[in-house]
Amino acid sequence: MIAGQALAKVLEKWDVDHVYGITADSINNLVDGLYLERENIKYIQVRHEEIGALAAAADSKLTGTIGVAFGSAGPGSVHMLNGLYDAKMDHTPVLALVGQSATGVMNTNFFQEMNQDPIFADVATFHKQVVNADQIPKVIDEAIRSAYATRSVSVVILPDDLSGQEIDYNEFKTANLKQNQLDLAISSDDVTRVAEAIKAAKRPIMYVGQGVRGAREAAVAVSEKFGLPVLSSAPATDVFPTSHPNYMGARGRLGAKSGFEVSQASDLILFIGTNFPFARYMPQDKTIIQVNNNLADLGKQIDANITVLADAHRFLAALADTDYQAEPTAFLKAAQKDRVLWLNWLDKLANDDDKGLRAEGVLKAIKENATDNAVFGLDVGNNTEWSLRQLPFDNDQKFTMSAWYGTMGFGLPAGLAGKLSFPERQVWSISGDGGYAMVMPDLLTEVKYNLPVINVVLENRSFGFIAHEKIQANQAPYGIDLLGADWGKMADNMGAIGFTVTNLAELHDAMIKINDLQANGNTKPIVLDAKIQDIDPIDTNFMPLETSIFGKEMVQNYRETYDLSADEQPAFSDILKEFEN
Repeated sequence: MIAGQALAKVLEKWDVDHVYGITADSINNLVDGLYLERENIKYIQVRHEEIGALAAAADSKLTGTIGVAFGSAGPGSVHMLNGLYDAKMDHTPVLALVGQSATGVMNTNFFQEMNQDPIFADVATFHKQVVNADQIPKVIDEAIRSAYATRSVSVVILPDDLSGQEIDYNEFKTANLKQNQLDLAISSDDVTRVAEAIKAAKRPIMYVGQGVRGAREAAVAVSEKFGLPVLSSAPATDVFPTSHPNYMGARGRLGAKSGFEVSQASDLILFIGTNFPFARYMPQDKTIIQVNNNLADLGKQIDANITVLADAHRFLAALADTDYQAEPTAFLKAAQKDRVLWLNWLDKLANDDDKGLRAEGVLKAIKENATDNAVFGLDVGNNTEWSLRQLPFDNDQKFTMSAWYGTMGFGLPAGLAGKLSFPERQVWSISGDGGYAMVMPDLLTEVKYNLPVINVVLENRSFGFIAHEKIQANQAPYGIDLLGADWGKMADNMGAIGFTVTNLAELHDAMIKINDLQANGNTKPIVLDAKIQDIDPIDTNFMPLETSIFGKEMVQNYRETYDLSADEQPAFSDILKEFEN
């Protein structure tokens, strides 16, 4: 068979069933190989290679299976870099197949010929160029193993003529292991030491990250057994059930009042399965316990009093087996009330459209109409804040975001990937108009492949996330305004189904129609263009509400800025007094 077909067979053996890219003269033989294996692996033709790479990264984050994208020599492969850096910085395995000029014209300054290896040396842990056709399946297999082992990007550069040459191919016998099986034995001494430290604390909390994914039951058991309020890192928002009374939300700009206040007031934090990058900014008056399966991450972000090198799943299970049951403390009760008051306040905002539609109202409608196993692809910006504060993750819902790289335009390709990987589930993408405009042409990809993703566009005609930074820096709002468009009508013209809403009544009617479309087997993508007020969402990164700490003037200014009344949103110390008396 030709080497391009052998390459496709290696991908199939690794459970890859679709690949993103755009064909071109330096990659045609690879695409021909995909054609020969089209019954088992689908070629998804995107409109821009960046979208293909972002979708591949989203695939990997959502499924745990490596995402695969390809691009031609020169511009096609360079376009992929944005998605590859997202995969690198969020530690998710992605394989990039990069076209190259045919070997006969290499080193002759041929059309689009580039020395591509240095371009990918920073983004890819594994980056190799094959030198003969027989190498191709073996190098692809090695690249995939490396991507899983390092949870990073692998790049294979393929001179086009080599992919078209015939080779003898026999399937590899070596097992396809997708993660390092490190036997990190749980020490009973570590479990006892951590348990005793938590028991001795007056205001202990637990902070969970991506490493706790899949261990929800054990995390809930530990929280309930030790009476721990729980925070999550932003990308781990779906790890712990968001409806659980002990869940406080995230801390930081994408977080919640309860997440900020409860972590500020805590005297012990159990960081488990996370290398939370902003831990360094937390008050240093706390006992820090860190449980992580990566030795290099211990103490990286914050100096820890107790460090445990262990798998988060197994360690939580061992803690859950501890013979102990805490009584609900005043601190836990106050934390739970703080969370309820915060959610009530968001609900109040959602129901207010006297001056126009608010983003909170759109997110509430999504929450009310999302299924228990919905998949969400989130873009970057204010839309991420609103989404993580209100979306439900208490059943089998899941989501993905561009967490550490933070690239705008992630939402639509993430929704595209979500529907391809979970065709039977309801899939949403949520974007601001800035991010959506960057990638909107690939709505045509959803149309072409009959992917009924519900794409929500929160249009405020501004780079809202950047506008906030300018406000904080006392800078002029220069360069952040955007020209609007009727994204709903544009969707209609592209073969999708568009809705445009400006108030709660129109939003309600649109959701009824969307539900009817879904119930009747609609196969077209949907765009919900929500024209929202341009309101700076509340900054939860720093919430000066304690008068005894920040003074009356600072507290008053903060409350006035966000219309945050003390009656509706009292300081945590005042809530705590209710339960201590």
